[in-house]
Amino acid sequence: MLYLLISFVSFILLSKSFTHHKPMLQTWENNLRLISLKFWSGSSSFLQKNWISLQPITSKLKKMVTSGSNVEGQREERETSLSLLDLPDLALGCILEKLPPSGLFSMAAVCSSLWESCKSDHLWDNHMKHKWGTLIGPAAYRQWQLHVASRNRTRHYCLKTRKKGLMESLAAIILPSTWTTLPQSVTCVCNCKVKGSSHSLPVHSIMSLYLSLESGKFWFPAQVYNREHGNLGFLLSCYDAQLRYDSRTNTFQARYSPYGRRVVEENIPWDRLRAAPVDTPPYKLHVSDCLHDLKPGDHIEIQWRRNNEFPYGWWYGVIGHLELCNGNVNHCRCHYNDIVVLEFRQHTPGSRWRQMMINRKDNREEGNEADGFYGGVRKLYNDEEIARWKRLWPSQVLE
Repeated sequence: MLYLLISFVSFILLSKSFTHHKPMLQTWENNLRLISLKFWSGSSSFLQKNWISLQPITSKLKKMVTSGSNVEGQREERETSLSLLDLPDLALGCILEKLPPSGLFSMAAVCSSLWESCKSDHLWDNHMKHKWGTLIGPAAYRQWQLHVASRNRTRHYCLKTRKKGLMESLAAIILPSTWTTLPQSVTCVCNCKVKGSSHSLPVHSIMSLYLSLESGKFWFPAQVYNREHGNLGFLLSCYDAQLRYDSRTNTFQARYSPYGRRVVEENIPWDRLRAAPVDTPPYKLHVSDCLHDLKPGDHIEIQWRRNNEFPYGWWYGVIGHLELCNGNVNHCRCHYNDIVVLEFRQHTPGSRWRQMMINRKDNREEGNEADGFYGGVRKLYNDEEIARWKRLWPSQVLE
């Protein structure tokens, strides 16, 4: 090694001297050839003799270079690979708000932190209003509370017998069949895990209600227009029923409970359904608050039932003129009379179902066993409600 060092220094000194002694260039060139030959012959013999002893030094240098590049690569990978959990809460919230329900559910299964974020009532409330707002009314929410209480009792019993994981519980109880079944435990980039019962879904949450509706596990009360596939006896009526959703067909199944028989109807589309407009049970008389305001041309719904054993349905009608009135708007005094004429213009003139008269000062059930019984009246103020009834108008006049 010392020999190499001396030879290398001599080489540098000789090269520097070229610039100061140009006249002696030829002499130095000759000497340089001799020195170079000696240098390379000496160094080659040195390397041959000491190659084995230099191998450990060479391998260490290679390892240092390799490890340095690996550390640098890992540092760059850590700097460039960011997870959702590295985002500020506001940015993460904006992303979650853009997800559809199925995507939000899948995101909730990734890890504990995202589970807490994705089950927020704020996120699921938007989805509830968008899809279910027209169907889920006060009666449905009351039934949901009863459903929750029942599930709590069942869940308490299950926890005593065995613990079920989050994904198993959701898939078995409330996961819609059209959504992808997820694994029971998923690890994310932050090394979090969704584990068993510690991350179970709160049954009182809006997320739980939404998933129960989507899966068809929850039967809820609502009303059906033209029940029993438009049976002639129910045209332009709306009856209470217990409904459940079929996500495969995007339709509903209804159960009616009239006196004497139970009727089931399937494949009911969305446009034949509504939430009950008033919070009156189907067997109770609705207390009318609009009788004194009714005048010819007003659109109304009135309760009607076959007899006292049957539930009420809501039937569409229009306020008509008294027999002595010629219908002239400038001279009409019908709205000052205690008698109110109800017209059901889907029936032919002269039909016993065409007209009915009620007393605006006496809010009680009127009728008989032959023609049925008329109950409370509600006035329609909303143009969309009126237009919906007109869209259901029969193609031909009924007898």
